[in-house]
Amino acid sequence: MNVTLRQLQVFLSVAATRNFSRAGDQVGLTQPAVSRSITELEAQLGLQLLNRTTREVDLTDAGRSLAARLPRVLEDLEATLLDVQGMSTALHGRVRVASSPTLSANLLPDCIARCQRELPGVQVMLLDRVQNDVLSSVLSGEVDFGVVIDPGDREALHCEPVYTEPFGLACPPAHRLARRRQVRWTDLADEPLVLLDHASGSRRLIDRALAAQGVQARVAQEVGHATTIFRMLDAGLGVSVIPMLALPPEGLPHLAIRPLLPRVDRDIVLVHRRNRALAPLAQRVWDLVRDVAHARQRITSPAPRPGSGSPRA
Repeated sequence: MNVTLRQLQVFLSVAATRNFSRAGDQVGLTQPAVSRSITELEAQLGLQLLNRTTREVDLTDAGRSLAARLPRVLEDLEATLLDVQGMSTALHGRVRVASSPTLSANLLPDCIARCQRELPGVQVMLLDRVQNDVLSSVLSGEVDFGVVIDPGDREALHCEPVYTEPFGLACPPAHRLARRRQVRWTDLADEPLVLLDHASGSRRLIDRALAAQGVQARVAQEVGHATTIFRMLDAGLGVSVIPMLALPPEGLPHLAIRPLLPRVDRDIVLVHRRNRALAPLAQRVWDLVRDVAHARQRITSPAPRPGSGSPRA
């Protein structure tokens, strides 16, 4: 059955006026167009709704039944459409976001705080997971969107890069590399490296950079969180390659942070399922996260934040 809303509206007008011409004036159609609309509606229903004569139009039993019940149906439909339309401006609800640990700790808190200020009726639920699990959550629909390191394979994802940052060297202040203003990737040869494990989105990029510079990495420890790396470096267990966003706002007074040359960046990317539009409320949160990341990018120096100690040339 292919009954249109327009056909039903025309029928109600004819039922009310009992005249095709007056009904046409009400709905903005010519008399022949009204007649054609009623004929098409009757053909779709397989019923005669009107008895037509040259002098009057009268409702059949089926027409009277439809005319009595149809206004309530159309009112419910209009209310439903207005309710759905209201979703575009809704300011209350819950948005689920997944993010990898470094980003959860050092980017998302500012985003959630800003959301509470600007969208107080929106509750952002953060799922703090390793990158592979974040991507799985996005693809399964468990969350509205994710915040990740460049995932590489984007075939099933819509991606929007929002922040770019370099990798740097972290080491104890007494280490020989801490005496340099800048450190080359090749200087890491034979150094015991404490790195994020392969569940991290950054590890793939670090391994690629080391290989590109011909460095045979000597990985002493692989851990899941940047905080663990910092404690291991404090204990003198090696040096590390870290993204600058992993540094806490207060810095690392017991470690030295140096730029790594040539500069290698990682992109922070917002992701959701390709060909699946975000709900309006989720889109608002997506836009807010992007704005916070862009604002941080504008005020962040391209050079790594300094660590303790003054490097010597």
